[in-house]
Amino acid sequence: MKYELYYWPGIQGRGEFIRLALEDAGADYVDVGRLPERAGGGVRALQQWLDAPASRHPSFAPPFLQAGRRLIGQTANILLFLGPRLGLASRDEAGRLWAHQLQLTIADLVAEVHDVHHPISGSLYYEDQRDEAKRRSAFLRRERLPKYLGYFERILAGNTRGRGRCLAGGAVGYVDLSLFQVIEGLRYAFPLAMRRLEPRLPSSIALHDRVALRTNLAAYLASPRRVPFNESGIFRHYRELDGG
Repeated sequence: MKYELYYWPGIQGRGEFIRLALEDAGADYVDVGRLPERAGGGVRALQQWLDAPASRHPSFAPPFLQAGRRLIGQTANILLFLGPRLGLASRDEAGRLWAHQLQLTIADLVAEVHDVHHPISGSLYYEDQRDEAKRRSAFLRRERLPKYLGYFERILAGNTRGRGRCLAGGAVGYVDLSLFQVIEGLRYAFPLAMRRLEPRLPSSIALHDRVALRTNLAAYLASPRRVPFNESGIFRHYRELDGG
């Protein structure tokens, strides 16, 4: 099956978690938002679905995925659908639900990271809420990141199935790819904070390093399809928010 991923061009954002799964699995897909408008892509193609959805189950916002007649929204929901089909999640119900639970927790963390640079409103510029962002970032670095990352570290440290530790079983799955992306993003956004935290996360960093070497993923990460982190996405680097 050929998949169509709809997400904003120019940023990694929440769509990147889905791209990593599709790329790692070598899936046949097209990133519609990054196609030129003359080829039926770009922001206009996304907006057409949002403004006049041709589905009984319209998405509130990107990312969403077209798979045959299905139009599926929300990052964790899309990965719940794709995981077993791409060989990146268990096919039994208990395994699928566990991976989904972990992915939803990652979604919570991602939301907190985003809200650091937009603590009052997403409709305001960062410069309009800089003081509030600086205050909130201190709590994120001191309390929230250690709590979230410590949770995933405990799960990895306790999972001894397979060769190397993974979050939801003995083989790398989509939730492991997502944790890789979180670590990459946090290293970009909060390099000082992550240098202090990483010695306490040996299993998570080992998983990150194994994921980075996976053949298809490594090729993607080295390609121009991997948009660099930037100050328009979720993971943004502002020196004053990193305690610098």
